[in-house]
Amino acid sequence: MAHRNHHHGDSTSVRIGVVTISDTRTEADDTSGQRIRESVAAAGHELAFYRIVKDEPRDIAALIRSPPAEADVIVTNGGTGLAPRDTTFEAVSELIEREIPGFGELFRMLSYEQIGAAAMLSRAVAGTVGKSVVFCLPGSSKAVELAMAELIVPQLGHLVGLMSGR
Repeated sequence: MAHRNHHHGDSTSVRIGVVTISDTRTEADDTSGQRIRESVAAAGHELAFYRIVKDEPRDIAALIRSPPAEADVIVTNGGTGLAPRDTTFEAVSELIEREIPGFGELFRMLSYEQIGAAAMLSRAVAGTVGKSVVFCLPGSSKAVELAMAELIVPQLGHLVGLMSGR
């Protein structure tokens, strides 16, 4: 019973922004962005916006700080690795007001089960920025599928309910 009451304010419809961070991707070959959009639609949620942005910290931060449409949740993909052009972590971490450390920890744990020690190279991160929850995922389609199916989609309604104070 306590569990049911805890979720009484869950939102049934969530507005999602999808941001692909890449110097080379286009809408035609952005499979990870497409997978995120598909999982959002399959769960009955609304796509608020979709953008592809170059891996430039200033551009990433500007989009997250002032998205083109109101979004309860923003999911980025790309730019979370260790290569010199991977700047998503730095750009978004500076904006995060309240980090959700369990997201990165669980994502790396689940990734480890699939890809082994390479999972530690992911700098996936999540937290609140203004009224939105932001999840930063790697650009790999398999990583996106894992995070969306196992961690993000199952918690969307609850997250938005918590953020709205319901």
